[in-house]
Amino acid sequence: MGFVHRRRRGAELLLLLLALAVGIGAYAAVGIGVQGEIPADIMGYGGWLVALLVIAHVTVRLTAPYADPVLLPIVAALNGLGLAVIHRLDLAAGLTNDNGSFARQQLTWMTVGVILFVATLVIIRDHRVLQRFTYTAGLAAIVLLLTPMLPIIGKELNGARIWIHLGPFSFQPGEVAKVLLVVAFAGYLVVHRDALALAGRRLLFIDLPRGRDLGPILGMWLISLGILVFQHDLGSSLLFFGLFLVMLYVATERPGWLVVGAALFSVGALAAYRFVPTAHRRVEIWLHPWAHYGDGTDDRARQSVEALFGMAWGGLIGRGFGNGQPWRVSFAESDFIMAAIGEELGLTAVIALILCYGLIVERGLRTAVICRDEFGKLVATGLAVVFALQVFVVVGGVTRLIPLTGLTTPFLSYGGSSLVANWVIVALLLRISDHARRPPPTLAPEDADLDDSEATQVVKL
Repeated sequence: MGFVHRRRRGAELLLLLLALAVGIGAYAAVGIGVQGEIPADIMGYGGWLVALLVIAHVTVRLTAPYADPVLLPIVAALNGLGLAVIHRLDLAAGLTNDNGSFARQQLTWMTVGVILFVATLVIIRDHRVLQRFTYTAGLAAIVLLLTPMLPIIGKELNGARIWIHLGPFSFQPGEVAKVLLVVAFAGYLVVHRDALALAGRRLLFIDLPRGRDLGPILGMWLISLGILVFQHDLGSSLLFFGLFLVMLYVATERPGWLVVGAALFSVGALAAYRFVPTAHRRVEIWLHPWAHYGDGTDDRARQSVEALFGMAWGGLIGRGFGNGQPWRVSFAESDFIMAAIGEELGLTAVIALILCYGLIVERGLRTAVICRDEFGKLVATGLAVVFALQVFVVVGGVTRLIPLTGLTTPFLSYGGSSLVANWVIVALLLRISDHARRPPPTLAPEDADLDDSEATQVVKL
């Protein structure tokens, strides 16, 4: 008899209690550190957070009982801590729940995210049905990526044209597109993996792909360059191309695709630096931040330099909530929330958060390894890679490891589009892990005398 996974919903509930302690405790610590007292709305805030997570847990317990028990608590802890840090920045800016608090808006978006999390688990009972929508998902993703270029609803913000505005609401369609692209890539690669895995010429012990098979990666490369050139969105361009390259390598197990992808990325990066002003400016600020800081005529590196000052001042254990100055960094509640955490909670908290993201990626890849169908393996891999790439480019940009890209930190940063899309991603990972960890069906007693081939057919039926 083979190994059978336990449901582990009790372990998930216990971890959720720890996650709630992190989120509500951080919210209380912000009030004490900034205002000298526990926030007056701690009961309402904590009660709402508890209600959302209980609903999410009960949904998993009823619809995906064998799902991974670690994913939901980690996400809950990250989201709770992000709400507390955004609330701290609201207080620094003089914002309250009555006059445009970012934290209150983020809690609203978290509610929407949990609702869609529940809907995803309830509606999608078998992830394999998504393979039927391979090309539909790909077409929808392309349409979403093009909508910010429309003259009426598309709008440029902070130099990037990645937003659409419908009345009082604004939305970043690229966040939804990344989920659809994972489904489209997985469905395409499952069908065409054998052809794409064929070897071409050999170069230094590596079999390069055949020239006739370069169409998909060249198409994705051109799409990524188009996003960079026309929308000035360096982060999404890097994310989409890196996602396709990793999924292509996982599907074919051919290192030659990594060589081709690295060559295309190098050519694209050099061309962007030479001919795309946004990319050129980001690289110049990255290489020479002090030349663009403190000058009355050129202060473009202030955001990056102030973030470095803040993290250096925070040191190992941080200044504590209320004792730092994270508001000196522009957009600290979104792009640079990791800098605010590094200043007031220290390097220790930053490392802990990176480990949490590493656990999300690890659990996603573990789900891919144990999944019994190829489509599920690729979808789980792609969703895990989305988190890995996004955290790498965000943290790398904040710490000056790489140029700034403009992406948000998953679950921590302020932003409704990103938060809602990431909750849906977690729901899909839980659905796939439930299918992968669920015990295989057993044979009926009358089938016990069947041979192995006949028994296999019965199990499949």
